Amino acid sequence: MRRCRTNGRRTTELRPLEIIRGYTKFAPGSILIRAGDTAILCSATIDESVPEWMQGKGLGWVTAEYDMLPGSTGQRRARSRQKTDGRATEIQRLIGRVLRAVVDRKALGERCIWLDCDVLQADGGTRTAAITGAYVALADAVKRLLTEKRIARSPIIEPVAAISVGKVDGRILVDLDYHEDVRAEVDFNVAMTASGKFVEVQGSAEGGTFTQDELDQMLRLSRSAIRRLITEQKKALTKRITSKKTAANR
Repeated sequence: MRRCRTNGRRTTELRPLEIIRGYTKFAPGSILIRAGDTAILCSATIDESVPEWMQGKGLGWVTAEYDMLPGSTGQRRARSRQKTDGRATEIQRLIGRVLRAVVDRKALGERCIWLDCDVLQADGGTRTAAITGAYVALADAVKRLLTEKRIARSPIIEPVAAISVGKVDGRILVDLDYHEDVRAEVDFNVAMTASGKFVEVQGSAEGGTFTQDELDQMLRLSRSAIRRLITEQKKALTKRITSKKTAANR
């Protein structure tokens, strides 16, 4: 028997999405992104230096850190005080790779933009929501550099976003929540640019297999979903930030 999706969503329907800019006071880019019950704070900060191995090359760098806060899941997660666990390391490398793919590092100059993605609440799709939110934070940080005339032109080539897609109970579903993700026979994470170019496709069969037709369907549905996400990113970036309120005041 096939189960209904949470809130009666259609197979191709995204979870309710909210992107709030200027969520904290000090970071040049500060985004709260909510995808259903997943909530992530994405902060972009600017460092006027690059890693030592990049110095003197005239190129900038974009990198990310990712973590899940203690109260983000049903059981308390210990803070990563000494070292990042393997899963978090893999995810933050993914976020960095995807964002660097849409940045002209020469136009950025010898500076680094850090993207810190902290999961406040996890209900599936945290890595893809982090990518989608981190792009908006990056765009705001770049806007700060342009406003302050620290760069001559925007280094952002085009928008990028990401979505999860999988095969659950024999159906191909987009934007999996936690209860769908843990039952998925096949699970993919797809990152794509506004022009329809793939940046990253991660996927595997968890408890079954998938056909070429199913793979094609998952990629096709991911493309459509990401177009919708990029539309929402653009809408968020056109809104004026009226004040730098702190999270505590919201």
